[in-house]
Amino acid sequence: MAVYTHVEPDDLAALVAKYDIGTVVSCKGIAEGVENSNFLLETTGGRFILTLYEKRVSEGDLPFFVDLLNHLASQSCPVPAMIRDRSGVAIQQISGRAACVIQFLPGISLTQPTPAQCEAAGAALGTMHRALEAYAGARANSMGHDHWRGVAEATGDLDVVLPGLQSIVDDELAYLDTHWPTDLPAHVIHADLFPDNVLMLGDRVTGLIDFYFAASDFRAYDLVITHASWAFSADGKHCDPARAGALMRGYAREITLSDAEVAALPLLARGASLRFLLTRAHDWVHTPADALVTRKDPSPFLARLQRYSAADAASLFAAR
Repeated sequence: MAVYTHVEPDDLAALVAKYDIGTVVSCKGIAEGVENSNFLLETTGGRFILTLYEKRVSEGDLPFFVDLLNHLASQSCPVPAMIRDRSGVAIQQISGRAACVIQFLPGISLTQPTPAQCEAAGAALGTMHRALEAYAGARANSMGHDHWRGVAEATGDLDVVLPGLQSIVDDELAYLDTHWPTDLPAHVIHADLFPDNVLMLGDRVTGLIDFYFAASDFRAYDLVITHASWAFSADGKHCDPARAGALMRGYAREITLSDAEVAALPLLARGASLRFLLTRAHDWVHTPADALVTRKDPSPFLARLQRYSAADAASLFAAR
């Protein structure tokens, strides 16, 4: 989450007046993350998240996200509701941006998850995947394999970000273009289930949030994104076998992967690492200097890419 667009008090008051949520008490920008503009909105009726949709979220995709969250909520997944105004409208306009008022969920996001918390996250991901197997909605993955080369080109000279990165990325793109699978089980996935997008109280998952990269892709790709973000040290150089094994064990309680999926996990994880390496490199170069946003270092995902490329990478996905 982040703040790129600022909201005038009068505009905020007019927006809140459309809802049965009371009047504005406070509205504070949230700096974490790099997508959209997000505010913690407190009213006399409670706490909410106000999200203004920025560069990577098309206004035309918002009805899909609303429908997706409604579906997951109907399947008892812990997702936040998009609040509707008195006219039944969820998608609003403020400060020149499409916006939604979103339910505030209890819990905190983690920076150092324990194995028990990793197991709970894996189980929550598996439960979500089961709920999505019959979901009729679909959305092309704008950050999927077919788009990574374009992100690299839009970033510019990658050696400016990290010395030697350009040749590493060129070689990896060529390898993945040749070997990327085409026929694994697929449906809508979260595609960004990092620890900061999971809310927890103790070892219990209370919220799955920030679905704005959700799209149609391989379910195993969603799993390796979660593996890469939950099982590694902050610098990306070390995969904790206890955390990794717990995550896989939790997921396996809900979903049994096919043999083809299991065999593809290291390759998919290389792709996931490259995807986040490239988008972080792009944002490192192109984030405005005056944005209230935390830029994220690309180098930990280069380290993950190198680890997933090792000969013993399959061992990282053993359920322990």
